[in-house]
Amino acid sequence: MTVSWIVTGLGVLVSLLGYYLTPNAWGFGILGFGLAHIVLGILDMFRNPVRSR
Repeated sequence: MTVSWIVTGLGVLVSLLGYYLTPNAWGFGILGFGLAHIVLGILDMFRNPVRSR
Protein backbone atom coordinates (compact mmCIF):
# COMPACT_ATOMS: atom_id res chain seq x y z
CA MET A 1 0.00 0.00 0.00
CA THR A 2 2.91 2.34 0.71
CA VAL A 3 4.29 1.86 -2.79
CA SER A 4 0.90 2.77 -4.26
CA TRP A 5 0.90 6.06 -2.34
CA ILE A 6 4.45 6.81 -3.47
CA VAL A 7 3.58 6.15 -7.14
CA THR A 8 0.46 8.31 -6.84
CA GLY A 9 2.36 11.13 -5.13
CA LEU A 10 5.10 11.12 -7.73
CA GLY A 11 2.41 11.12 -10.42
CA VAL A 12 0.93 14.28 -8.89
CA LEU A 13 4.33 15.97 -8.88
CA VAL A 14 5.08 14.98 -12.48
CA SER A 15 1.59 16.07 -13.56
CA LEU A 16 2.12 19.49 -12.00
CA LEU A 17 5.42 19.81 -13.80
CA GLY A 18 3.75 18.86 -17.08
CA TYR A 19 0.90 21.29 -16.43
CA TYR A 20 3.33 24.19 -16.12
CA LEU A 21 5.01 23.17 -19.38
CA THR A 22 1.76 22.64 -21.36
CA PRO A 23 2.24 25.17 -24.16
CA ASN A 24 5.15 22.98 -25.22
CA ALA A 25 4.64 19.52 -26.75
CA TRP A 26 6.88 18.03 -24.03
CA GLY A 27 4.49 19.42 -21.43
CA PHE A 28 1.57 17.39 -22.73
CA GLY A 29 3.65 14.22 -22.76
CA ILE A 30 4.89 14.78 -19.20
CA LEU A 31 1.35 15.60 -18.04
CA GLY A 32 0.02 12.37 -19.56
CA PHE A 33 2.84 10.37 -18.01
CA GLY A 34 2.03 11.80 -14.58
CA LEU A 35 -1.70 11.18 -14.97
CA ALA A 36 -1.00 7.58 -15.95
CA HIS A 37 1.01 7.10 -12.76
CA ILE A 38 -1.83 8.55 -10.69
CA VAL A 39 -4.33 6.14 -12.26
CA LEU A 40 -2.02 3.14 -11.91
CA GLY A 41 -1.22 3.99 -8.28
CA ILE A 42 -4.91 4.24 -7.40
CA LEU A 43 -5.74 1.01 -9.24
CA ASP A 44 -2.94 -0.75 -7.36
CA MET A 45 -4.57 0.25 -4.07
CA PHE A 46 -7.68 -1.76 -4.97
CA ARG A 47 -5.74 -4.87 -5.99
CA ASN A 48 -5.72 -7.83 -3.61
CA PRO A 49 -2.19 -8.87 -2.65
CA VAL A 50 -1.11 -12.35 -3.61
CA ARG A 51 -0.23 -14.35 -0.53
CA SER A 52 2.61 -16.86 -0.52
CA ARG A 53 1.84 -20.41 0.52
